Amino acid sequence: MSFSKEVKEELSRQIAGGRHCLIAETAAIISLCGHVKISGENRYSVKIHTENIAVARKYFTLLKKTFNIIAEITIRQSTYLKKGRTYTITVNNHDDAMKLLVTCKLIDENGEIMENMSIADNVVIMNSCCKRAFVRGAFIASGSISTPEKFYHFEIVCNSMEKAEQLCKLIATFGIEAKIVERKRHFVVYIKDGAGIVDILNVMEAHVSLMNLENVRILKEMRNSVNRKVNCETANLNKTVAAAVKQIEDIEYIRDTIGLEAMPEPLRQLAEVRLENPDVSLKELGTLLDTPVGKSGVNHRLRKISEMADNLKQQ
Repeated sequence: MSFSKEVKEELSRQIAGGRHCLIAETAAIISLCGHVKISGENRYSVKIHTENIAVARKYFTLLKKTFNIIAEITIRQSTYLKKGRTYTITVNNHDDAMKLLVTCKLIDENGEIMENMSIADNVVIMNSCCKRAFVRGAFIASGSISTPEKFYHFEIVCNSMEKAEQLCKLIATFGIEAKIVERKRHFVVYIKDGAGIVDILNVMEAHVSLMNLENVRILKEMRNSVNRKVNCETANLNKTVAAAVKQIEDIEYIRDTIGLEAMPEPLRQLAEVRLENPDVSLKELGTLLDTPVGKSGVNHRLRKISEMADNLKQQ
């Protein structure tokens, strides 16, 4: 099971305590993936389509628990590209459909369907707990989240810019920055940073999934930290090795041209010690001298040897 399905499975089994929150969650599901049909006799019906059984189960439960509506469920096996089942949940009874639409504020006092219902100013989501429920319902209806081991990406697909903007504003009330991108005539509200996704899971009260994500984040951060240290140490080691090779080449050049005896005594002694110990650090090199010197003293003498070699090469 993908991480996205795990999150939806967890949220589908979560039932809010207050009826107002149940209404907000139902309103989100209908708004994001529902359809309202009006017959020639001006009779209303409401239906949603989903390929996720967790979404179907949650919506069916909300209708029954909140509105005492027993909806019709149709299950179809899709043959296109060997996809799974499609679940259609329909409220065919006109009175039940009107009660549902009116309570969720998806229809105005004139009986007009509000295609892009106001999220920010709607009485359905005035309370903070109802805002959480609405975001939860929106994600269940048309959201997805990537497997955190690969990368961080959370999104909710909306069918209009108005809904996407309103959902962004709603998420922003919890201090979370979400952005919008247009994709194939849809408008996607998305979050790409790990901390923001952790926060949105907390908003939706998906606490088990949140802990699983945090565990992955900790492991990834530890692995990245170790990799950075290894890369840094490798770079320093390469730099040290390259410097040692250059030092030995300079000493050997001087030896082969004028001989080490022509060097001042402190430089000659350091040159001999370096030839005998090509792999040791500058600090260790200083301790091997007859009169030990510090790292800076060794570095100073090596610069003198390098200058001496350069001068011989120029001559």
